[in-house]
Amino acid sequence: MSEQSCGAYSDCALTEALRLRAAEREKPVERSPAWRAALRKAEKIELLLLDVDGVLTDGTVFYSPDSGEIKGFNTQDGFGLRILQEAGVTVGLITARSSEAVSKRAKDLKIAHVCAGCSDKGAAFADILAQTGLKPEQVGCMGDDWLDLPMLLRAGCAFAPANAVAELRQRADYVTERSGGHGAVREVCELILEAKGLLAALFARCCQGQP
Repeated sequence: MSEQSCGAYSDCALTEALRLRAAEREKPVERSPAWRAALRKAEKIELLLLDVDGVLTDGTVFYSPDSGEIKGFNTQDGFGLRILQEAGVTVGLITARSSEAVSKRAKDLKIAHVCAGCSDKGAAFADILAQTGLKPEQVGCMGDDWLDLPMLLRAGCAFAPANAVAELRQRADYVTERSGGHGAVREVCELILEAKGLLAALFARCCQGQP
């Protein structure tokens, strides 16, 4: 084979490789059957209520020398909640613990409803519905432990992170592949956005450098 033909062949091979690579990038992300099954309920969600410890965090609590609590939050979760709210879905936190870290995180993310030190999450769920005028089927809830059951059982769509206790995973409409504090909330945000037909457009906008 001549050098010229080798060069031509190499150019063609490179062009084909680039074409296949571009096509691979355009392929939709493969979703699990559980994800697809949850889309119908998730489409109705206008309000997402989240537990904090074990959902927005990995459940670990550190105590500082001044007796305050230190919590770690996931930036991917934060971005997911931001774009979810920009898409018109309200977000709220219902947590049994009170913490300055939670208050600051809620303020940073402009979260509308925060119920901290809440021992009765079912009552908090009812109060927020009364404030918003929403119906239970328009609410998604995510929790990881028994205290979250009163709100999850009332919600139109119930979510649990991979690290949730068995009783919650069994009752959830969707169990995330990721654990709390490690992108579980981001996964739920994307599921809701896909259910509403908004995810692809939001992703394309980010690819074009638009915040």
